[in-house]
Amino acid sequence: MRKWSRKNSLSGLKLRSEMDAREASVLRSLVGSVSGLLIERANSTPEDDLAALTGLRTGNSDPPEDPRLHRLLPDFHRSEPGSPDADRADLNSALRGLHEPEIIDAKLAAGTVVMNTVPEDGGRVLLTPEQADAWLTALTDVRLALGTMLGIDADTPDHLDADDPRGPHLDVYHWLTWMQDSLLEALAP
Repeated sequence: MRKWSRKNSLSGLKLRSEMDAREASVLRSLVGSVSGLLIERANSTPEDDLAALTGLRTGNSDPPEDPRLHRLLPDFHRSEPGSPDADRADLNSALRGLHEPEIIDAKLAAGTVVMNTVPEDGGRVLLTPEQADAWLTALTDVRLALGTMLGIDADTPDHLDADDPRGPHLDVYHWLTWMQDSLLEALAP
């Protein structure tokens, strides 16, 4: 993939890059996988009688069990140990039930922008600033899911031993990081 660059045109700012067919396939696969996780989560929402009566959409009130989904859809409130609201699991449940559908919708919309703008067989990618924002969101989600799966933390080395099966996935993680950083640089005035 080429580094992102800015192009001013009569229709406004455009951000452009190029990727080969393999890169396009990997990116489409990763975004598709994250979208699949989110769709599965949205479809697992239990029926709610009040929501059916009012037309209000509700989501799951329980946190996701899948660590990747839990990273993508974290708790809304974290209490300090010993604080008066330390045992307020009901607060997270209520907030999750109210806001999770909108959060999932936004993440899916960002993924859709990536899927619609990455040429299936590779080639030139041309984005508006709004599409670039969606790309940044989708890249963040993919990196969070992949990083969780790989157990990436502050102590993870840049390169793993040759016999570590996570090595190729870590390289993809670094590629996504570079892509996101390059896009952010191109967006900056």
